[in-house]
Amino acid sequence: MDDVDAVQAEIARNMLVSGDWVTARLDGVAYLEKAPLVYWLIGGSYRLLGVKDWVARIPIAFSSIGLAWLVAAFGYWAFGRKGGLYSGLCMASGVGLFLFTRILIPDVMVTLTVALAMFSFLRALDEHEHHPRLWAAILAASLGAGLLLKSLIGIVFPVASALLYLLFTSEFFSARTWRRLHPFSGAAIVLLVAAPWHILAALRNPPFFAWTMHSGPGQYHGFLWFFFMNEQFLRFLNLRYPRDYNTVPRLYFWLLHLVWLFPWSVYFPAVANLSFKPMDRASRTHLLSLCWAGFILVFFTFSTTQEYYSMPAYPAMALLLGSAMAMDHPWIRRGTRLLGAICVAAALATLTLVLLVRNIPALGDISSALGHHPAAYTLSLGHMEDLTISSFAYLRFPLALAALAFAVGAFGSFRWRGTRAHFAAAIMMVLFFQAARIAMVAFDPFLSSRPIAETINHSPSGTIIVDHPYYAFASVFFYSYPSGLILNGRYNNLEYGANAPGSPQVFINDRDFAGLCRQDQRYYIIAYREALPRLQRLAGPGGLSLMLLSGGKVLLTNHPLLATGRAPLVH
Repeated sequence: MDDVDAVQAEIARNMLVSGDWVTARLDGVAYLEKAPLVYWLIGGSYRLLGVKDWVARIPIAFSSIGLAWLVAAFGYWAFGRKGGLYSGLCMASGVGLFLFTRILIPDVMVTLTVALAMFSFLRALDEHEHHPRLWAAILAASLGAGLLLKSLIGIVFPVASALLYLLFTSEFFSARTWRRLHPFSGAAIVLLVAAPWHILAALRNPPFFAWTMHSGPGQYHGFLWFFFMNEQFLRFLNLRYPRDYNTVPRLYFWLLHLVWLFPWSVYFPAVANLSFKPMDRASRTHLLSLCWAGFILVFFTFSTTQEYYSMPAYPAMALLLGSAMAMDHPWIRRGTRLLGAICVAAALATLTLVLLVRNIPALGDISSALGHHPAAYTLSLGHMEDLTISSFAYLRFPLALAALAFAVGAFGSFRWRGTRAHFAAAIMMVLFFQAARIAMVAFDPFLSSRPIAETINHSPSGTIIVDHPYYAFASVFFYSYPSGLILNGRYNNLEYGANAPGSPQVFINDRDFAGLCRQDQRYYIIAYREALPRLQRLAGPGGLSLMLLSGGKVLLTNHPLLATGRAPLVH
């Protein structure tokens, strides 16, 4: 489990252990940034199967499967069997879904609720639908669940997309529309689902609100202000404090969707040949998908954004692509040939890398061959900049497997057309994803602190001290002790909660650290390797002993290790 993943997993464990399912906490500090449903689902999985890292991934895994199935069902209903098959294939085997579900973020879950809301919206309006009230209720429940997953995003995206659709189809002012959507009972369902948690969170984390648009060091305005004003409105305007995030350049944000929907993005030109006049079920779905994807992309064009923020638009794009692929337009055949050329180039590139590193030794772990670009780490793919030619020496097998995958894609694209070519592309992606999964194992010491945690688990009891931000070493807390001290880390994600009344005193400075190192109590200090001289200087001559160097991180202790024997807490 990566250090980023461990934050979500640890919050869920803290809820399970403490019994407080309202306020998320890290190391005892209130963490008020995110809605709670993802923590509840992970915590529920823990209760059933135990606190394990693979258990924490179950809700994300099932959400991914459910999303692919839902898009296929949506496409089947709108376009027929072949359109449904291709739509589901585009959703299930695109790069974006794989890449952004390997980390524990709720975006695939909110994407599922948005897609379900859009499907329910069209089903409720369909003149041949015999149960419009049921679909209207499912629409409202989806909006409520979205609120509990991603706050206002979960309701703004589907509602705005639906309103655009109604305006373009001239159905907005039709009484029939609102009779079938049941907006008042729907609003009651949304409130029933989402309001209780918001009310409880506000009551337990006062003050109830502060009429200000400014926040800074040492300020605390309660849950409601931070959750809605700071995390929603000020983040959209790029005025949020603390500013612990970055934004993707607008041009890259748009162009990267060719990557996130690969290999199916080669068929985007064929989408222009679809009918968007709302004459039948298929064309109405085309129009809704266009409103759906268009609103989300434009929204983030004017907001701060990470690479994965547009995931709720993926199902709409998959539906458009699936419908276009089912028509077998000449642009589909051209796209297949283009895909074959891309696969040939990719296969040659990966084989070239294998040849370049064939004589480079792979000593230790991959961190020794990686670069270091901390300024890029505020983006979700920032670590890609750390790759060097020598780092590929640790990835020879996954590179070879990726080359095989691209060869399969090239063969299928040039040898076949239609369904066979599309299935060859899907097989290519399955092989490529396996190569990527194997490659991630090599990155584990760099992205995760589990080796450090396991060393602590087999050492005498002590107290953990992490240097600087909690996020950098979060998996240590998940795999070993659930609490510890944070040296000079009162900033970024935990800064606001640290200012809350009664917040635990887990933050220490250099002077505190120097004093603790001289005590009889044992402390385990985790830091990046570059911090070692500074920590040794603070502790004084002989004050620290090195226990482990792993992934560019060090594990130190203030007393020489004489005995081991404590069993791991988490497997």
